[in-house]
Amino acid sequence: MANILIVDDEMGIRELLSEILRDEGHDVVLAENAGAARAARNAARPDLVLLDIWMPDTDGITLLKEWAASGQLIMPVVMMSGHGTIDTAVEATRIGAIDYLEKPIALQKLLGAVKRGLQRPATPGAPAPLSLAAFTRSQALRELRRRIEQIGENSRVLLLKVGAGSIAELAARSVLGCSTQWVDLAALHAPIDISQLQGAHGGVVFVGELARLSRPQQKNLAFTLERLDRYDLRMVVATDHAQDALARLGWDEGLLARLFEVSLAPPSLADLRDDLPELAAQILLHLVEAGEVPRHHFSTAALNALRTHPWPGGYAELRAAVKSIALGTLEEEISLADVRRMTAPPAEGTLYGLPLDQPLREAREAFERLYFEHHLRLEGGNMTRLAEKTGLERTHLYRKLKQLGLQAGRRAEES
Repeated sequence: MANILIVDDEMGIRELLSEILRDEGHDVVLAENAGAARAARNAARPDLVLLDIWMPDTDGITLLKEWAASGQLIMPVVMMSGHGTIDTAVEATRIGAIDYLEKPIALQKLLGAVKRGLQRPATPGAPAPLSLAAFTRSQALRELRRRIEQIGENSRVLLLKVGAGSIAELAARSVLGCSTQWVDLAALHAPIDISQLQGAHGGVVFVGELARLSRPQQKNLAFTLERLDRYDLRMVVATDHAQDALARLGWDEGLLARLFEVSLAPPSLADLRDDLPELAAQILLHLVEAGEVPRHHFSTAALNALRTHPWPGGYAELRAAVKSIALGTLEEEISLADVRRMTAPPAEGTLYGLPLDQPLREAREAFERLYFEHHLRLEGGNMTRLAEKTGLERTHLYRKLKQLGLQAGRRAEES
């Protein structure tokens, strides 16, 4: 039969529900609060959860939101409460609960809700990307999320002032009212059209670094900016450049004035050093739930090593490192040695893996090879995008790749 997790702070209710469900042939795991529920959910991976709303440490609605934000709400959840309201039931359903039971719970209503929950198909597809809502223990991230939500209530455009260690994408995915619809304008090279904006209705348009946009992409940005209200879109852009610096790069000053009207400076990973263990653990959990890596967990020493490591590439670098470590680790527990293999500094006489004791010509060639290998991977072998990214004419680009002994992509006309 099924594995069911019961979460309730009242011992009598836990025992009563447990007895009923065990008599029905189910395996039951009990949790008296949200902390125990988190641990039980991760360890037991239940087929269904009965979740009380009112609990002393973290209420059930907050825990439900946390599971939804971290990609863990892949099992049916039935909410329970003796003091609930219609609004509470509606909110729980909106977040992802499948049913709502009022205490005292009648036997037939309990069994009916459990039966309906277990008959539901598993949640299809990968979980939604992580947002700030998944990180409940960090005061800095909780405050950032509240600021972003407050701004989102009054403005459709938000500019994030970032530097090294940026968490811009994580912040952008936390904008109030955003859906799973997501448009990264930096990934679009052809002119954007109305059908794309219609398909993204209610979602977020994102730019990770304004200074990297080409002139056609800047036109896409301006086109989209004029249509945010029509398609219920929100726009989040990030940059480490000042407004006048972008103007000197040729940006339209009127467009810049609109983008810089509402801005926020989120913390970097360097500012969040003490929160890095939670960030890394949640990223790993999300990757496991998405099926991208085998089931692993970090040791305390491994988390501390991640905490002390500099992350100039920000959230994207941290996520990539966690994924690489998890894929390369043989044991279920990720050890300090596993982390050190990934984050070890370059050998003496090298910089970022490049040899410094070679003649200039050979060193330059080594750098170019590393550079083009990186961008080939980043663009998936797409030569059109690679030419735009590197600023090289296509013929020159093919010649350069051949000279470096690199295999040119064949997806030249894809966008």
